Parts: sequence; structure tokens; C-alpha cells
Amino acid sequence: MNNFDIIIIGAGPGGYEAAAIATKEGLECLLVEKDELGGTCLNRGCIPTKALCRSAQVAADVRSAATYGIELQADTFTVNLATMLRRKEAILAQLREGIGMLTDGCTRVKGEARFRSAREIEVNGELYTAPKVVIATGSRPATLPIPGAELCVNSDAMLDLDRLPESLIVIGGGVIGMEFASIFSSFGTKVTVVEYCKEILPPFDRDIAKRLRSAMKQRGVEFFVGSSVTGVTADADGERAVTFETKGKEKSVSAAMVLMAVGRRAVVPEGTEEAGIRVGRRGIEVDDTMQTSVEGVYAIGDCNGRCMLAHAASAQAEIAMAHEINTDVIPSAVFTMPECAMVGLTEEQCAETDREFRVVKTTFRSNGKALAMNETDGMVKMIVATGAPDEGRILGCHIMGPHAADLITEIALAMSQHLTVAEIADTVHAHPTLSEAVLAAAKG
Repeated sequence: MNNFDIIIIGAGPGGYEAAAIATKEGLECLLVEKDELGGTCLNRGCIPTKALCRSAQVAADVRSAATYGIELQADTFTVNLATMLRRKEAILAQLREGIGMLTDGCTRVKGEARFRSAREIEVNGELYTAPKVVIATGSRPATLPIPGAELCVNSDAMLDLDRLPESLIVIGGGVIGMEFASIFSSFGTKVTVVEYCKEILPPFDRDIAKRLRSAMKQRGVEFFVGSSVTGVTADADGERAVTFETKGKEKSVSAAMVLMAVGRRAVVPEGTEEAGIRVGRRGIEVDDTMQTSVEGVYAIGDCNGRCMLAHAASAQAEIAMAHEINTDVIPSAVFTMPECAMVGLTEEQCAETDREFRVVKTTFRSNGKALAMNETDGMVKMIVATGAPDEGRILGCHIMGPHAADLITEIALAMSQHLTVAEIADTVHAHPTLSEAVLAAAKG
């Protein structure tokens, strides 16, 4: 039997953060990972998609080069997918090396962990035990239970294609689906999105989602919202057809490839429930300290289903390691073109409560930096409380536009520290910057 102070299962953003904390605190730590350091975020999610997002943005910039006074010698350019993927892999390798250095003080074992009891796990036939166990096993792509689901690819496969598809159908208009739709449409692929809900990006404010859909339609992406997919078929030439019901009618669209992007499901280690750890519909059940139904056993990140964001996993790692951190305010972002970001409540959610509030909207059209960048499509939408006891406090902020993912942090900080909108308005913002759009909303 191998004894440790703490066992961490999974080396994604939650797991390696917990391991780094354990090392700093002088604990004997075992870090188990069945794949590569960095988990889904680094290897199959956040980072590789952002590498492709950057390539997509460059492609868009090249197409509009003449607008900036840069005249190309030819009217067309070539998208070299192999070069993009090599660049992506180089980025991943560099970041994995960094995580390796961060967790150097831990004993690292590569393999799949299985619970033998609440504080005893087996990896590669070897038994390990510790008084504290942190489960950080992440999530995997979900699949619709429909005929022909096996004909679709998932987000993992999209990051390692050997060629660009001429056409692509994306089942699911959530964060993952919209990012891939944005990337591949910029590369010249004909993209169609089929979304079950009435609007894309269901968690986002409808104004932002509708505006993004309109912007992407102008770039050639076709959308079918409020549509329920019933099946996928393939013909003799490999062409895929997706059948769905929309507005009471059955419709079918065809493409060379179909991406199923209908969310993610928690990964739960084998033997978890047998060890007495409760697992619910969304994942491993935890309390506000991230402790499971078994004392001393914690679950953080996607595997508990609370908030499937990498930065949420890192924050939950701090909580599981008994560090104080405010997780009441967690921003999220979508790296489409243009970007979208949000924090707090949507207008629809505020309307469902008894709160009194006002909504302020400003656009990027009057922002000098956005005009200079030729990226004026978008807006800042701020929802502010008007009644006691929270008068002046920001209830939510929603941004679509250039660098929305960066801009949202100012609002997240203000909300986390209970600042009022007036305090943002009284803060001098540098000129000319995109942050002045946030300032304009705060003054509105």
C-alpha cells in the first residue's frame, strides 16, 4: 500500500491547481492522470480551440486587408490546416511543460484511477491511500440518443482533422458549437447550425445571442433554431444528412461532416458510487466546500456539474484546499467572431424576480478604438439594480464585440467587490480603448 497525504485524480485545471497548492503546503501528493497533463481544457478544449480561433481571425483579417490599405498580390489565399495543427501542438506542448514544472513536487502516475474504497484507489494494479481525495476527472462530449449519432464527430475530433470539410452541420448552438461554426466558416467551410432552443447560446442574454446569430448569418452561416434533430444518415458517397423538426415540419440538410456539440457530461471514476459517494444526474454531488457525501472526499470541476468552465474548476480547487475565494461571480466567454462574454444575470432572469432594475445599452460604433480596428459590430448591455437594498449594484453585464472576453473582467471585479455602477463611471478609463464602451454603459 502506498500512503499519501492527498490523492488527486485528474490533472486538468482543477486537479493541477489543487496539486500545486498541496505541494506549496508541504503535503505528500499523488496526482493521477490517464492522459496528458492539462486535461480537457489544455488538450481538447479551451487552448487548442483558441489557437484555431486565432487562425480564423487572421483569415478574416487577410480577406479584409484592402480595408486597411494592405493590397495583396492575389485575390485568394490558402488555408493550411496542417500548419495550424502543428502550431496548436507546439502551444500545447509548451503549456504541458509548464504544468509539469508546477506539479514537480507531486508523485505523478499515468493511468486510470478506480475507487476500491472511499480513500483507497487502484491505478495500474497498484493501490494508493490518503485521508483526503480530490476527484477532478472532468467531462466528455455528450451525444444525442438519435439514429445515426455514430455518423457524427465530436469536438475532440474537430481539433485533429486531416482536411477541411467543404460543408459542416453543427448540431447544437451552444458555446462549443458556435466557436467551431465561427472557426470553420472563416476557413471557407459552408456551415449550418441546428439548435433545439429558440435561440443560440441558451445561457446568454437573448439580445447578445440574437445579435451574434445575425452577425454570423452575414458571414454565411445558416441557422435553424427551435429545431429538434431526429436522425443522421449517410449516402454511398459519405455525404451526411441531418433530419430535424422545425415549426411543425420535417426538414433535412446535408453536408460533408456533422459535428455533434450538445454539451458535455461528467466523467465519474469507476467504483465511485460503490465507495459511498453520491452521484446525481449532473455529476458527483458536493456541498459548498466541494466535499462529497463522504467526508474527506472532494469533487471539483466538470465532474460535479456545477459550472463547466476551466476557471471555475481552478476556483473550486482553492475551495477544496480550504482557501477562501469568491465564486459567486464567475464570468464566461465565447470566442466567436465577434466575441461574446457575460457575468451575472440576464435580463430575462432579472425579469423573473421581484428586483427593480434598469437596462443600459451602448454600441461599439462610437468607440474610437473599435472604429480604428474596424470592429464596430457589438454592444455592451448592463443591468443595474434600482431598488433597495442593492441600488446601483450591477446585476449582470453582457458584451458582444472586440475583446469582450477581456472587457468582462472589469465588471466581474466590480460585482465581486460589490461596487456600484457609479463607482465604475467615476473611474478614469484610458483613451482610446475598448474599455470606454464599458464606461459609456456605466454612465448611461
